[in-house]
Amino acid sequence: MGRSSAKKTRWETYACDDAKMILVAFGIGARIAKGAVKRAREQGLRVGLIRPITLWPFPSRVIKEFAKKVKQFFVFEMNMGQMVEDVRLALEGAGEVHFYGRPGGVILTPLELVRVISSHYFQKKLG
Repeated sequence: MGRSSAKKTRWETYACDDAKMILVAFGIGARIAKGAVKRAREQGLRVGLIRPITLWPFPSRVIKEFAKKVKQFFVFEMNMGQMVEDVRLALEGAGEVHFYGRPGGVILTPLELVRVISSHYFQKKLG
C-alpha cells in the first residue's frame, strides 16, 4: 500500500515588483539568471526573475498574477526549452514568451545572458 502526500508548489521571485520583463528559470539556470537580472538592473533595465523551485506542480498561479502587469516573459533553460510550454499555459495568452537555452553542458555566464535579455528588452521597446 502506497502513501501519497500533497506536493506544495514552491517558487522564488526576485526584483519583480516593477519589472517590465520577467525571466523564468530553474536550477543552475536560475543562478545564472539572477546574476543577469542584477547586471541588467545596474544598466537600468527593469527585469525580474521567477524561479520555480517545484516543477510539478508548476507555479502557474504566480506567473499568471505577474501577467496582469508584465507582458514580456523570457524563459532561460540549460536545455532545449521543456519549460516554455508550461509558461505559455500559465499565461493563457496574457503575455509573450521568449526562449533562450544552452544544452550540451555549455554554461552561459550572467554577462552573456544580459546581452540576450537587453536585445529583447529594447526590441520590445520596454526601456
